[in-house]
Amino acid sequence: MKITIGIADDQLLFLRSLSNLINEFEDFEVIVDALNGEALLRQLPELPKQPDIILVDVRMPVMDGPTTVSKLATAYPQIKTVALSMKEDDHSILSMLRAGCSAYILKDVHPIELEKALKEVLETGYYNSDSISTHYRRLLRKQISEEVKITDREMVFLRLACSDFTYKEIASKMFLSEKTIDGYREALFHKLKVKSRVGMALEALKLELVSFS
Repeated sequence: MKITIGIADDQLLFLRSLSNLINEFEDFEVIVDALNGEALLRQLPELPKQPDIILVDVRMPVMDGPTTVSKLATAYPQIKTVALSMKEDDHSILSMLRAGCSAYILKDVHPIELEKALKEVLETGYYNSDSISTHYRRLLRKQISEEVKITDREMVFLRLACSDFTYKEIASKMFLSEKTIDGYREALFHKLKVKSRVGMALEALKLELVSFS
């Protein structure tokens, strides 16, 4: 059984060319395409079978890529989404990956790499080229520092909290009261969107704010 694909892209020539290319891959078949996200979402309920993967252009009229991906993630969580773009700018990458995309692929990707990426998305749930993966980690660190605004003292607390020290011992090491330490903890829970010390540590590791090396 072939892997089924959907595509949303506002450039008709590119849309048709990409559809033809993917249909030439041995294990793939394009079953739906549209010129914007809204048109795609209207077609999906009418299909006898939902696509396994949907490729979504970042910039489209009527409904853009991030909005489309967010709506797909809510209505069809089983469908994996992949971002398509001509650009590798910070905003595009972050907006699409945070909306729920499993991969971010440039439109000038080699056909062999595209086929590999689609297979990896289906098999593992994600695909990251070396350049995008590195770029995304850098962007996450940048966004955390600029948008979340973790203070220097909170960073000291965060590093200590990712160790074996108790909160009381952390307070002693930072020459602060336990009440102040509690304030740092609650602030970081809110900023990192977690509810426990373990969650805080895992999120800090994922965002490379701390390291165990």
